[in-house]
Amino acid sequence: MGLSIHYNGKFRDGADLSAMIDEIKEIAEILNWDYHVYNREFPEKEHREISEMEIYGIEVIPQKCEPVSFCFLPNRRLSAKHLLMFWGKTDEGMENKFLYLLSTKTQYAGIEVHKAIILLFKHLVKSNYFENFEMIDEGEYWETGDEKILEENFKRYNALIDNFTLAIESTGMNENETIEDFITRIAKMINKKRKK
Repeated sequence: MGLSIHYNGKFRDGADLSAMIDEIKEIAEILNWDYHVYNREFPEKEHREISEMEIYGIEVIPQKCEPVSFCFLPNRRLSAKHLLMFWGKTDEGMENKFLYLLSTKTQYAGIEVHKAIILLFKHLVKSNYFENFEMIDEGEYWETGDEKILEENFKRYNALIDNFTLAIESTGMNENETIEDFITRIAKMINKKRKK
């Protein structure tokens, strides 16, 4: 739970991965974000077998934010080390798609960090590093560029989290109630309250 961004895409053929890494690294250093650089050059041939070591790109970690992956597999599709570790060994087609579904929660990092991440992605897209890039921004800043909409979405998510926390703290579990039933009951209470 918390305001997040969701993205996927592919590194464009002919684009310079090392140059992109250097740009992101420089921005991360200016913003005082932690980062980790993986391999800087793609292999000459796309490997069919995916292994844990085959990550290319950079990951940044803004303060109070989940990591943002600008990493790719040998097939040049966006992914992340944790996704590769979790989904990389599966042969299941349905599960394999999760290897390419990236999400980053920015809720606790705040509006300024969220904006910086979105503006970084916009810069990289404009610089033609990506192809088939898609972004879903729960703050709607990617789509609108409107700070007021972003602020309202942050407020809405903060209120939802506050209400959920308050409801859990003030409502006890019923005897013989499972944790799933308890959470469902809390969610129904919050929805009912919001509709009033």
